[in-house]
Amino acid sequence: MSRIGKKPIEVPKGVEVKINGHHVSVKGPLGALQNDFHTDVDIAMEDNHIVVKRHTEDPFHRSLHGLTRALIANMVTGVTKGFEKKLDVIGTGYKVALAGNKLTLNISYTHPVEFVAPAGVKFAVEAVGKDNRITVSGIDRHLIGQVASDIRDAQRAEPYKGKGIKYTNETIMRKAGKRGK
Repeated sequence: MSRIGKKPIEVPKGVEVKINGHHVSVKGPLGALQNDFHTDVDIAMEDNHIVVKRHTEDPFHRSLHGLTRALIANMVTGVTKGFEKKLDVIGTGYKVALAGNKLTLNISYTHPVEFVAPAGVKFAVEAVGKDNRITVSGIDRHLIGQVASDIRDAQRAEPYKGKGIKYTNETIMRKAGKRGK
């Protein structure tokens, strides 16, 4: 049995969970999320826990079991604590500006690159030394990861000088360049 899938999900106080067949709605202090799940897994509420069960030991059902449990756990965590990703913008002349929900990056292009925050996503910009740090936060883990990835793809950090956009906890493998023998 899946180690992840068999763990029950505890529902904290202040969180309301509605299960209608394979449609799950979670409402908490930070907002509300809803999702439809595959029909080959059963989702039930027992006491103050959400339990996910699979129909058979088929490899497809086993994979759905852990996935469904993880997605529901992320929904519960999102409406209680929220999620965030931090990105560092490193490079001389690289500038980041925030106006409302619009993020403007001046990064080695002739024109500024702009990102508008989708519904449920917030941007924050802070200066860290001579570099900038962008924080992408919200309640939907998938959406936060996708927006942060899109920002990073605008100018990935290069391996010779390390200039570009990278996740805060990411390590850039540096190359020696022409002088290295």
